[in-house]
Amino acid sequence: MEQQLPEVKNYISGKFTKNGHKIMDVICPSDGKVISTVPMSTMKDLDDAVKSAKEAFPLWSGIPIKERVQVFYRYKTLLEKNLKELAELTHIENGKTMDESIAEVEKSIELTEFACSLPQLVGGEILEVSSGVECRIEYKPVGVVASIAPFNFPHMVPHWTIPNAIALGNCMILKPSEQVPISANRIAEMLKEAGLPDGVFNIVNGDREIVEAICDHPGISAVSFVGSTKVAKIVYKRATSNLKRCLALGGAKNHLIVLPDAHPEMTANNVAASMSGCAGQRCMAASAMVGVGEIDIIVDKICNEAKKIVPGENLGSVISKEAKERIERYITEAENAGAKVLVDGRKTSVKGKEDGFYVGPTVIDFVTPEMAIAKEEVFGPVLAIIRAKDIDEALKIENSSEYGNAASVFTQSGGAARYIMEKASAGMIGVNIGVPVPREPFSFGGWNESKFGVCDITGKSSIEFWTLQKKTTTKWNPESKSNWMS
Repeated sequence: MEQQLPEVKNYISGKFTKNGHKIMDVICPSDGKVISTVPMSTMKDLDDAVKSAKEAFPLWSGIPIKERVQVFYRYKTLLEKNLKELAELTHIENGKTMDESIAEVEKSIELTEFACSLPQLVGGEILEVSSGVECRIEYKPVGVVASIAPFNFPHMVPHWTIPNAIALGNCMILKPSEQVPISANRIAEMLKEAGLPDGVFNIVNGDREIVEAICDHPGISAVSFVGSTKVAKIVYKRATSNLKRCLALGGAKNHLIVLPDAHPEMTANNVAASMSGCAGQRCMAASAMVGVGEIDIIVDKICNEAKKIVPGENLGSVISKEAKERIERYITEAENAGAKVLVDGRKTSVKGKEDGFYVGPTVIDFVTPEMAIAKEEVFGPVLAIIRAKDIDEALKIENSSEYGNAASVFTQSGGAARYIMEKASAGMIGVNIGVPVPREPFSFGGWNESKFGVCDITGKSSIEFWTLQKKTTTKWNPESKSNWMS
């Protein structure tokens, strides 16, 4: 089949190279067509990328941070200038709608903007700790680092790491998802256009084999990962067993607790949008709603909102045929276990794109906490509604989840909201917000089985992950009076 886009290549030492011992087709999930190919890299390819990054590190890390961030000022301008083109790439390779793709690139712009502010945040500290004695703290880069990105946000998630890690003086190797590797090549082109020196940013494509190689490679000092909890655990254990620092973000089962006094229209709009945005393929999606008491009116309105979400129009595809089958299997299993499917998105087909991978918006009521759909990450446009008699029962359901990415409460009671905010076991909390993603400079990161490692991946918290602290104590005046501290 004729390719619609150029073949994906690795990017090493400022050049695109056709590495890898085999290639894999890249499939457009909207119509099932082959749009490109991607190389499955070998250990030699990774060695070449690490060598390139190591060679670039002394010069790049030696440049003052105020000069390093000038690259990202220029890069931000390029992102803004090419926003539509970049969004179209994301739309094609991931299957999300154009509006969602534009929003994704806009978030990349915000992340890059934050990196430009880093000189004001890493100025270090200095204090005269005793007579004539000063202590100073400076932030130094870790060295060669790696970022392993998922399929659901091919442009944004790489920007969780690229701007901050590189602006702080590190040299990076990006491993994009083999399902959506096209945006990464364009990112490399634009970073070079912005003036980033060769070798500071490299791309190595591949699958599980190259992920394991990254975890094992002695030349890589830090690894970030975003993906499923199952794989996040493996990456974290493997990377840290090789004495690397690692931050691995896993899956989620976010609970929206809806109280009877919640504003019906606002709640319905937010819940439906949270459940279906990006076809539910995001770790901040509302996959479980816990309704407290009498909330039938709100459930009816959620169903009405869900019916306005049309696959192929304002709802994108899921990533693959396997994902579609898995999501539909969860729905069927819940129905067979006694749950009631109020809005059914199974067997969805879009005219003219019959080979695409679509699941329609799905709302399932009377789900019980022991059902798989109530506990496991579905990663599709599916809302499971669990009923609870009071707030404490709702919190017990939320707290019992192994995950801890996000939780929200919908209510008009400040007291009830505060109680749930304090008791919910999640790293990101929303009040009357369906997707409580913090904006920069506040950091993104969950708790429990949703994150392994310290620090968060974005915002101020990321500075500690991407840097080492150097502490210097100095004394120049021998005539100063001495005490036990000097």
